[in-house]
Amino acid sequence: MTAGYQARPRFENGPRDLHTFCKRFSMRPLDGITVVSLEHAIAAPFCTRQLADLGARVIKIERPGSGDFARGYDDRVAGMSSHFTWTNRSKESLALDLKHGEAPAILQKILAEADVLVQNLAPGAADRLGLSYAALSERYPRLIVCDISGYGNDGPYRDRKAYDLLIQAESGFISITGTEDSPSKAGCSIADIAAGMYAYSNVLAALLQRGKTGRGAHIDVSMLESMVEWMGYPMYYAYDGATPPPRAGASHATIYPYGPFQAGDGKTVIFGLQNEREWDVFCRVVLERPELAADERFAGNAMRARHRDALARIIADAFASLTVEQVIERLECGQIANGRMNEMADVWAHPQLEARQRWTEVRSPVGPIPALLPPGRSNAFTPRMDPVPALGEHGAAILAELGYAQADIARLKTEGAIG
Repeated sequence: MTAGYQARPRFENGPRDLHTFCKRFSMRPLDGITVVSLEHAIAAPFCTRQLADLGARVIKIERPGSGDFARGYDDRVAGMSSHFTWTNRSKESLALDLKHGEAPAILQKILAEADVLVQNLAPGAADRLGLSYAALSERYPRLIVCDISGYGNDGPYRDRKAYDLLIQAESGFISITGTEDSPSKAGCSIADIAAGMYAYSNVLAALLQRGKTGRGAHIDVSMLESMVEWMGYPMYYAYDGATPPPRAGASHATIYPYGPFQAGDGKTVIFGLQNEREWDVFCRVVLERPELAADERFAGNAMRARHRDALARIIADAFASLTVEQVIERLECGQIANGRMNEMADVWAHPQLEARQRWTEVRSPVGPIPALLPPGRSNAFTPRMDPVPALGEHGAAILAELGYAQADIARLKTEGAIG
């Protein structure tokens, strides 16, 4: 386990030689970086999986017997949890009982060789384990510590537990999502994803800064703040006591037409207009009613939004005799942005993903499973796509690497210290 490269090649001809070297030897941006993660659920695992995609070695500390509780969310992936499968490829699993007497020494040996510690334990748990930045920074001045929590490390909500749905509510997201009669949550773990993304980008920034200063950093990521940042548009729309955006289902709350519309064959297309040029084209080419472009009820987006019910009826009448393919053909002819309302099976078979060869396979305890390559295709390196780990799969190897004899590893297993 190394905290950085022991030797670096010289590139006599500058970036061109470096690029060739990276491609030839699959050198990734975070090769040589070690991340230790005390993580569960989604926010921290999503952060560290992306670090692993870039080449980082991620050692995932799990509870013996049960592991990351996301392992038990469901069994939809040939017996494995969908959440766990998504966020945990390319990691090493060490099942370690943090309450065992020898656990602190094992953790300290791992951290001595690590670059980053990521944790999203229950509020206060990392401090009680001696894993706060204050406790670690003097001993490991180059270590980057990233804490992910619901509300941050201070303030009146500091000690409150937080889950994705609760943060969707606290951030105001649910208040603007759904229909007029029924507020709704997002269909995926959007608050966890937001926090995981900000943790990921902050860790990358801290690694860059450490390259300049030689010192680590403390990163405090709040799920609430991550989601409130994503709520910037509706918050400014409701600035200074103004009325917030209405809940409009799958339609845009303030731009119209922008949302789902049904064709005569019962299938749904989603499209949106952004300006008056597109409105004129939409009337002429898609609706084949050019006179509507001059209708005062629809003069500008604000008026169209105000009279959306009348415009919705006009669109429904125009589409009633058309298949969804015919509607899409007209929209494409008018260069109006559109998309199909795909189901999950449609996304698995999406022709654009297939054409760009975005699917690969990764190994897992249940055999090979498909996986989407990380967004952001680079010509400089190939992302790491290693197996999803079984619980405790790498424990013996990690301890042996730390200098533990086989007899000591067997004893720790017998005592339940490792799984």
